[in-house]
Amino acid sequence: MRRAFPDLPRTARVDLHVRYEGDDDPEKCTARTLARFDMAELHRSNRATPRGVVLNPHAEQALSPADAGHDNLIALDCSWETAERAMFQVRGDHRALPFLVAGNPVNYGNPFKLNTAEAFAAALHILGHPEHAEEVMSKFRWGHTFLELNEEPLRRYADAEDSSEVVAIQQEYLDMAENDD
Repeated sequence: MRRAFPDLPRTARVDLHVRYEGDDDPEKCTARTLARFDMAELHRSNRATPRGVVLNPHAEQALSPADAGHDNLIALDCSWETAERAMFQVRGDHRALPFLVAGNPVNYGNPFKLNTAEAFAAALHILGHPEHAEEVMSKFRWGHTFLELNEEPLRRYADAEDSSEVVAIQQEYLDMAENDD
């Protein structure tokens, strides 16, 4: 299903799909919010979820601009406890997001603990769709915080050529965080 984003150029459209578990707080569920604004489609089974780039924190390859060109971006929406299990059986090219920090009120400042909307926004930005990323985050009062906190790394990841370059950039941030401790 092609989503309509009238304010975005045609090249900035990627369909957002969520393999939805429904095991978190519905009041704080960013996937449900995006679906309510007709910005993402929720799927209750792996079979119903279309093929695309699957955002998977357990993937062996990092998301990079080399993954651009897919029509579908898929996230798994579940609690972090469920995410630790092997829940990522969705068809597609599995990619991990690089080091970024959460801007949402629940996990603010925690690295790698992004909610679904933040994961989509990060992926969209890395894949060359910053306007779409901003549109996604505009639906949350704290959305600008995520984009501001991660402005430099998102820009650098989006300028990378491939996964190995994204991983090298990520390592710089991990080394800085380690030196701060």
